[in-house]
Amino acid sequence: MIYRFTIISDEVDDFVREIQIDPEATFYDFHEAILKSAGYTDDQMTSFFICDDDWEKEKEITLEEMDDNPEMDSWVMKETVLSELIEDEKQKLLYVFDYMTERCFFIELSEIITGKDMKGSKCTKKTGEAPKQTIDFEEMAAGSGSLDLDENFYGDQDFDMEDFDKEGFGGLDEGAGASYEEEKY
Repeated sequence: MIYRFTIISDEVDDFVREIQIDPEATFYDFHEAILKSAGYTDDQMTSFFICDDDWEKEKEITLEEMDDNPEMDSWVMKETVLSELIEDEKQKLLYVFDYMTERCFFIELSEIITGKDMKGSKCTKKTGEAPKQTIDFEEMAAGSGSLDLDENFYGDQDFDMEDFDKEGFGGLDEGAGASYEEEKY
C-alpha cells in the first residue's frame, strides 16, 4: 500500500507537492520528505496536526517530546507511524513549518494506492516555488504593506453603542464616577 499526499500553501498559489510514502513510515520520514521537496533546512521546530474536514486541529504530532504528563496523549514524529493516525482518503493535515508565525502547509491524503508497496518516500509532483521557510514579524508586516486591518479585524462592526454598559466595564473602577461618554482625550 502507498499513501499519496497532496501538499499546498496558502502563500504561494502555484505551489504543489505530491509525496508518495509507505504508510508504515513515521511522521518523521514524512517530515523529511516535505523538507526535501520544499528545499527547507531541518533546523526549525515543526509539527503535524491531524485535522477534521474543516481544517480544525485535532491531534498534534511534534518533532520533539513536549509533554511529560503521562495522562495526556502525545505523539512524537519519530515514534508515530503514519497509518496509526491516518487511514482514510481525504484525511486533512497541517504541517506547521514556521512556529513563530504559524505558517503551514495544507496536506490531504489524496489517494491510497493498493496492490503496490514502496520503501521510504518520493516526491512525484513538484510545481511552483516553496514559500520562504522562515520570516520575522517585521518582514511579515512590511511584505503585506499592512497587517490586514480591514473593517472586520476587530469582529462584527454591526454593534450598537447603546448595547454597551454606560458605566464602563460592569464594576471596574466604580469609584471614579465618570462614564465613558464623559471622558474626552
